[in-house]
Amino acid sequence: MSFIDVPDVFIGSTDDDHTFVVLNRPIRGANGVLTAAGFTARKLHGRTVYLLPPGTPEDANEKAGIAMYGLLAHTHDLVDLSRTTRWNPQEPAPDPDLRFTFTGPVLTAAAATDEARSLLEQHGFAPSAGGTSYGLVTPVDEPSLLSTVVRAEAHAHADGIDVRIYLGIPTPDAIPAPPGPASSPVPGSPAAGPTRRRTH
Repeated sequence: MSFIDVPDVFIGSTDDDHTFVVLNRPIRGANGVLTAAGFTARKLHGRTVYLLPPGTPEDANEKAGIAMYGLLAHTHDLVDLSRTTRWNPQEPAPDPDLRFTFTGPVLTAAAATDEARSLLEQHGFAPSAGGTSYGLVTPVDEPSLLSTVVRAEAHAHADGIDVRIYLGIPTPDAIPAPPGPASSPVPGSPAAGPTRRRTH
């Protein structure tokens, strides 16, 4: 299992600035919601991935927002860790105060301010021996790893700390295959299970 397989809906971005949506449970009408918002369905490694090509953060923010609110009618178990959809009309995108980077199952963080460093420590991170990055003090599985990042990102936004998340997926072709037998979401299926988390 990968961290992208944990929630019903995972929204992320690749290093080459594609925005993608992965559906891990059948969600009624999802195909129509996503394609109407401008996403294109593509089969990758046995799973259907919905993609937006690289563009402006404003455009990606609007399209992902339309898709997200349509999907929230059927499940609140949605995680948005996309870097490409973050857009603030008041300011340009500066270097972030806080950066999370996934490298396979390993998560590291970097902080540029004392406030960001304090936030990381509150969420179970400790500095590396060289002090250039932070890692979790206690190793965790993928669901717990994802929960940690979601909580820390929400905390950072609440405190006005600029944060960016890099998922370690260079291109859409590198999005990992689903666990177990390959399956595709069925657009007409009933809504999925209980709410666990969401961002935005």
